[in-house]
Amino acid sequence: MEIKRLFDLLTQYRTLYSDKVDVLAKRDKTGWIKYTANSYIDHAEYLSYGLLALGIKPGDKIVTISNNRPEWNFFDMAMLQTGIIHVPVYPTISQEEHEYILTHSEAKYIIVGTATQLNKIKPVADKLKSVKDIYSLDQIEGVNYWKLIYELGQKHEKDYKDKLKKIKSKITENDLATIIYTSGTTGSPKGVMLSHRNLIQNFLYAQDHLLLNAEDRVLSFLPLCHVYERLINYLYQYKGISIYYARNMGTIKEDLVSIKASGFTTVPRLLEKIYDGIVTKGNKLNYPQRHIFFWALKIAENFEFEKLRNPVFRHQHRIADKLIYKHWRKALGDNIKFIGCGGAILDKKLTKIFHAAGFNIQEGYGLTETSPLITFNYATYPNKKFGSVGIVLDNEEVKIADDGEILCKGPNVMLGYYKNPSLTNQVIDSDGFFHTGDVGKFEDNKFLKITDRKKEIFKNSSGKYISPQLIENKLRQSFYIVQALIVGENEKYVSALISPDFNELHLWAAENNINYQDNEELIQKQKVINLFSKEIDKVNKLLGDVEKISKFKLVCDEWSPETGELSPTLKLRRKFLYQKYAHLLEEIYGHPYKSKLLNQNQQKSAMNETPNDLKQKSKSFWNYFRKKRNR
Repeated sequence: MEIKRLFDLLTQYRTLYSDKVDVLAKRDKTGWIKYTANSYIDHAEYLSYGLLALGIKPGDKIVTISNNRPEWNFFDMAMLQTGIIHVPVYPTISQEEHEYILTHSEAKYIIVGTATQLNKIKPVADKLKSVKDIYSLDQIEGVNYWKLIYELGQKHEKDYKDKLKKIKSKITENDLATIIYTSGTTGSPKGVMLSHRNLIQNFLYAQDHLLLNAEDRVLSFLPLCHVYERLINYLYQYKGISIYYARNMGTIKEDLVSIKASGFTTVPRLLEKIYDGIVTKGNKLNYPQRHIFFWALKIAENFEFEKLRNPVFRHQHRIADKLIYKHWRKALGDNIKFIGCGGAILDKKLTKIFHAAGFNIQEGYGLTETSPLITFNYATYPNKKFGSVGIVLDNEEVKIADDGEILCKGPNVMLGYYKNPSLTNQVIDSDGFFHTGDVGKFEDNKFLKITDRKKEIFKNSSGKYISPQLIENKLRQSFYIVQALIVGENEKYVSALISPDFNELHLWAAENNINYQDNEELIQKQKVINLFSKEIDKVNKLLGDVEKISKFKLVCDEWSPETGELSPTLKLRRKFLYQKYAHLLEEIYGHPYKSKLLNQNQQKSAMNETPNDLKQKSKSFWNYFRKKRNR
């Protein structure tokens, strides 16, 4: 059947998958709780009636702040088919960002998942007159439980059944479906307006390249508030694939094995951690097992599809698979057919290793503003290429500007930024091309390769361009490095700030009889500094002369979205990092570090500004947002 609006997926469920018993599932202490197709539809219908009974009208906004769970989908579909605008928000962002989004979106209700999420958002919500109430998905004392809306819908089904039908009939594919606020690596978040058509056209043109069907089960753990996981979530539903939601990030491996998952989507950092875990186990093996392990790893590092035509390599690969790779697959449930990866650049070496071991990684590329997919690596060779983010979707047009920026045009491009037409006009040109801000190139005339963010590329004092992301990705291959920040804009040489993997570093310190009281003392030990010097030397051998890292500083902080160094999608917040470690950068260069990302005329740190600070400087709501934007 034809899908024109996202809630048409429910009609398709009733038509094609009415007998399916595990459309959606979550896990508690007793096991997996499964929802049938009919149960999913009933929950969406009754919640729709309940929302209308609360007096919420089409066009009103509801914010959800929740972990992944079936109830998220119940509310999502209920909002979509009543014309209510769904505003999903990351639980991990700061209270200031929560206040900004609630104020800017004029949200009337908030749906939270857990008590932790409630405690974070309630002080903010209590200050805002626009927020009428909060409902929780977990049962929390003193807060309205979500099933009250469901029960209200059951009570008023007759009153609102016809009204819901009329509302649904008036909703078109071009209507606004959701506002997704970008993570805001610099400045305030932007509200990206996406229509039903934006998202539907995106998953329809990607669905042929997902080699899963209604017999398969997938595990979902990337936040559903992120457009990538949400798009894939709709794609799974379109194909009738069973969606199981992980309990938390710590149970992913256990949950994959439990359901014998056919696939999942992830970000490069998780694959890096899986790889680190594999190598750590390999190092603990006794000879000759350790020798065989690293021989197989070397085969994987050199894997290419074309090499399988060589009988010698094919034979070596077959032996490595029987001795080593099959154990890697078994550790993840022994049934993985699909791993979608996005959000950042995955190192080419890791892609090869996982493919050699039988894991089909399909890297894609896009932004919130493009719904999100622009390119996608197909499931099979020759329509996939290691080191690339794949082929442009058939219904989109991509071109590379003279300065290397990637431009995209198609039905996937957003309606615009909410309440910000001037910024919309800055990023969507008169020909309809969206300017991504990413720099890239085509290889073999069809595979797109991302090289860096346009705003993040900098020149050294000699005018040579440096791409920090490429160097940072190489540094993160080290077992001892979790994150790295490359700096050197307008300077004579490149330097790095490094956040170590303290789990690995503590083990190394114990093996080398290094005593310390805390991480701050540990990173000052000369043996530790020497260890990281050797890791940097390995990377420098892979870099050009102007890119080589001359100096570095270790930091004792673990960077995360909660502490502000990373965005919710785990991208570096460079401006924040420059400000936080200004003293270290001054030690490296002998003077304050200056970057185009920093406003030299504004001494007050953006990370310390709150909406209340700004309101005091402005007499009106609109002046407040104008001033914030101009900064």
